[in-house]
Amino acid sequence: MTHRLFTLAAAAILAGTTPALAQAPEAVVTLENGGEIRIELFPADAPRHVDNFVKLARRGFYDGQRFHRVVPNFVAQIGDPKSRTLPLDAPDMGTGGPGYTIAAEFNKREFVRGVVGMARGPDPNSGGSQIFVMLAEDRSLNGQYTAFGRVVRGMDVVDRIKVGDRVKSVRIVTK
Repeated sequence: MTHRLFTLAAAAILAGTTPALAQAPEAVVTLENGGEIRIELFPADAPRHVDNFVKLARRGFYDGQRFHRVVPNFVAQIGDPKSRTLPLDAPDMGTGGPGYTIAAEFNKREFVRGVVGMARGPDPNSGGSQIFVMLAEDRSLNGQYTAFGRVVRGMDVVDRIKVGDRVKSVRIVTK
């Protein structure tokens, strides 16, 4: 039996397919005011960022948070746990995180419309939980920020996001 499983796995690899368990995860973001955004994650390009995001999402970290930053033709941003309760105009809004940082994983993904990246401070290794979705292309971010996913469904929902819109849940699924 073990030999048969090994043979099947080897055949799948040689055929260029991957077992279902090895498929890249996707995030399904449901907004409180309606709408769903599906994000394909890039574990091959940014494994630590994907692992971090998946861990936070499974913990419910993003649930109940509000989009605290929306810059037209640039980004919509979420990930500050303070956004659940603080007024959005509070001086320290946008400074919160998970209590740790992760090292940058710059890659060849370009920051075009729909790409999801990790926000950070001046230190490239200061990202943690704040993420942004590109509303338009901005290649000046290439090689300066970590791209770790892209919207594959629901970009129309992203386009309607306003500051203060609340996330109902973020679920991790496989394709």
